[in-house]
Amino acid sequence: MPGPQLTPVSSDLQLPDRADVVVIGGGIVGTSTALELAERGLSVLLCEKGVIGGEQSSRNWGWVRLSMRDPREIPLMIEALRLWEGLDVRTGRKTGYRRAGILFTADSEKTYAEHARWAEHLTPYQVESKMVSGADLDALLPGHRMDLKGALYTPRDGRAEPQWAAPAVAEAAREAGAVVMTGCAVRSLDVAAGRVTGVVTEKGRVGCDAVVLAGGAWSRLFAGNSGVQLPQLKVLNTVMRTSPVEGGPEASVWAGGFALRKRADGGYTVASGTENTVDFVPDSFRLARAFLPALFHEWSSLKFRLSGRWSEEARQPRHWRPEDITPFETCRILDPTPSERVLRQCWGEAQQAFPILQGAERLQSWSGMIDVTPDAVPVISGVEDLPGLHIATGFSGHGFGIGPAAGRLMADLVTGSAPVVDPQAFRLSRFSDGSRVYLDKGF
Repeated sequence: MPGPQLTPVSSDLQLPDRADVVVIGGGIVGTSTALELAERGLSVLLCEKGVIGGEQSSRNWGWVRLSMRDPREIPLMIEALRLWEGLDVRTGRKTGYRRAGILFTADSEKTYAEHARWAEHLTPYQVESKMVSGADLDALLPGHRMDLKGALYTPRDGRAEPQWAAPAVAEAAREAGAVVMTGCAVRSLDVAAGRVTGVVTEKGRVGCDAVVLAGGAWSRLFAGNSGVQLPQLKVLNTVMRTSPVEGGPEASVWAGGFALRKRADGGYTVASGTENTVDFVPDSFRLARAFLPALFHEWSSLKFRLSGRWSEEARQPRHWRPEDITPFETCRILDPTPSERVLRQCWGEAQQAFPILQGAERLQSWSGMIDVTPDAVPVISGVEDLPGLHIATGFSGHGFGIGPAAGRLMADLVTGSAPVVDPQAFRLSRFSDGSRVYLDKGF
């Protein structure tokens, strides 16, 4: 079954000869960056090899969450929440955003204590996040049948529709003056005197002063062709959607065996709360040392397998010339097969937890490739060794919610404006300058 149905975004017809900034990638981060830059008066070309939002930006859970993030992301996510609240008006289109709260449940005293410790990270920001239990919890989870000690509840968290959001932002960027080209892969960078001077696309060359690489799971491959080392792997996540249900929870719920989010159509998006699939590929071994801390901390939530992706990526060229057909043209959209085993497990547990879901139908399922870094914190950074190149990738499953603010921060870095938050935690050089790279769950 094909991936989720997106709001279509048509392509502009004429590739410009020049732009101030070329943005590579039409997901939520790339489109948000393009909108920010265009609103500041820069000429922007947004190039997407497939369709706007066609990969993980439309395949995620649709959560817009501050809760349970790495503490380093909190300031940027607070800005993202502020931006989401005005995004429909700003774009003139529906994104499906709604502030409905998110609950991370706890079925043990240990988990309850961990969630409570995480909530302390929000105290300096004066954002409410609290532990709820008993009747207060039952009121937030009508009809549930879970045996819980309580849950972390962050009322300011929200939800939006992944199939609407990136297209809405892309169209707004176009209205602000950006050129939006779909079905137009960027093959390589033009570099002169040690800095970026343009890009070569499959439709021709474009001169520019800066490039933003927001290519999601493809970013490492593109960067590597330009000699930029970007430690990034792919993780597969499986998702399904249901028919409409009356009386289910308004707040999104994470419960270990499942996670669910109410959709704008009254149905639910359902996924596993704990399991992601990792395919062994050649990069698994090239990057094994960099990712050891992540493997140590996240081992229980990762299911490793040897699949056809090994041979597929082994055959992929890692270097090519500007005139060559690239991997971005031979695979326009990553559309991996969803795991039926994961779907049966999470859907069964969700129905057991909320009997009202037993009357719903499974309408569709899909999978997406999440771009992850060794510390599960994104790269939002200039590249010191190649002036003019900027990278926004590696959002590690957190990118949809934080996307609008990531675009704002990237626009600040490109233009030299005062950054909306301190970008130090997101610098690319942390992986090469001797810094300690670590995962921080906040408890």
